[in-house]
Amino acid sequence: MDQLKILVVDDESRMRKLVRDFLVKADYAVLEAEDGEQALEIFEAQNDIALVILDVMMPKLDGWQVCREIREYSKVPIIMLTARSDERDELMGFELGVDEYISKPFSPKILVARVEAILRRTNQAGSDDILEAGGIQVNRAAHNVAVDGAYIDLSYKEFELLAYFMENQGLALSREKILNNVWNYDYFGDARTIDTHVKKLRSKLGAKGDLIKTIWGYGYKFEVQED
Repeated sequence: MDQLKILVVDDESRMRKLVRDFLVKADYAVLEAEDGEQALEIFEAQNDIALVILDVMMPKLDGWQVCREIREYSKVPIIMLTARSDERDELMGFELGVDEYISKPFSPKILVARVEAILRRTNQAGSDDILEAGGIQVNRAAHNVAVDGAYIDLSYKEFELLAYFMENQGLALSREKILNNVWNYDYFGDARTIDTHVKKLRSKLGAKGDLIKTIWGYGYKFEVQED
């Protein structure tokens, strides 16, 4: 099987080398960029990059702008790295469609674990990959969502969140359980991360967004009323 390509974007060569060494050891092919402009040039020249690890503070174009431009035409998973732990930065990243957000300093082993978790989910396929309920169809293999037959665009994390809700139809899900299953790690941030994603997901689902019920003070439940 061909190695999956990961683009590592950071203006610090030492940081790029650290991340590259751990990814190569985990059998990934690594491409490197030292600023935002170079990152976009490489991304546009390659049509098979599986994931982008993107620093926020960089010369020429910062990570936010690179993310915005990539999201204009690609749903590739993006992990954002930052030296700041500002909650506003984190919420902004999720609004732009960032899939994971990691503050420096971080453990390279944890970074690789998150990379592997994302790639496992985005590359999974099988007979159980079609989820249907209430006029919504989620195709995990093709990574697309249709509402009453019309396809809608979701970010990677919105897609995973919807799939998790549909897999657990009718069950009350706490915010902690959602974080641990959809984000796939023990998240030490604020529950507003989930609320932000749910709000955007409901909006994109239109009238079907009402199928995601809020359980005040606890979490959410995906529920379809039987006729």
